[in-house]
Amino acid sequence: MPSNAPIGVFDSGLGGLSVLQAVRARLPHESLLYVADSRYAPYGERPDAFIEQRSLAIGRWVRARGAKAFVVACNTATAHGVAALRADDSWPVVGVEPGIKPAAAASRSGVIGVLATAATLRSARFSDLLARHTAQGQRFLCQPGHGLVERIEAGDVDSPEVMALLDKYIAPMLAQGADTLVLGCTHYPFLIPVIERHFGTALTLVDTGAAIARQLQRRLEADDLALPANTGVVGNVELFTTANTHALQTMADRLLVDAPQVQPIEIALAAPHVAMPVAP
Repeated sequence: MPSNAPIGVFDSGLGGLSVLQAVRARLPHESLLYVADSRYAPYGERPDAFIEQRSLAIGRWVRARGAKAFVVACNTATAHGVAALRADDSWPVVGVEPGIKPAAAASRSGVIGVLATAATLRSARFSDLLARHTAQGQRFLCQPGHGLVERIEAGDVDSPEVMALLDKYIAPMLAQGADTLVLGCTHYPFLIPVIERHFGTALTLVDTGAAIARQLQRRLEADDLALPANTGVVGNVELFTTANTHALQTMADRLLVDAPQVQPIEIALAAPHVAMPVAP
């Protein structure tokens, strides 16, 4: 795979644009290909097998377009699809997970709120992550953010309806002594301004976008896939969605300088990955 090939970035919808921003800031010379599977968003309410199938389908579509690496910029898809993606093809696949480790380090009270999708919170991957830090004495208050992804997908990040949901989910955490909040879905960083405006400095917010970009850079360098950073060339960005283009275009125009035109696509479900038996 040539080093000037693009990097695929995938989310169930608009949320991965927060990761795309972080990657763009750290690796501006790399070309990026973003896929929003908004036709099926939110993934948090979907069956685990469906999430794996969609992750595989989109990974294969991105790979077929010549991508050299793949960022699963979705906590839910990482929890239920990243293992299948890594088994399906031999290319760098970088997933995301809620920032439990940095939150545990940041918390003074030892009480940490975790706002994530229901599918992320029920995954074995998240349970294992949480167990490693709970054993160190921290207390984690895990809350599914029902309804938040749908509001963000509709372009709503600060309405009274959003504020009511945040009050419902975050106020009980504060009442139990939480001083740190993990934003365990890549959609949720778009809510940072309204959270800070409403709750002030009571909570340290943990978003993992910059950490994901650093890990991607390490993987590219380790696999000799990184472009030289000193050429002065700015990489290309392509945006695709499996739903109506309007929502993604509106958010991209807000977040990206010279955002490209969003292109609609159709991606069928993929057959599950099946490991071939090893000959005796």
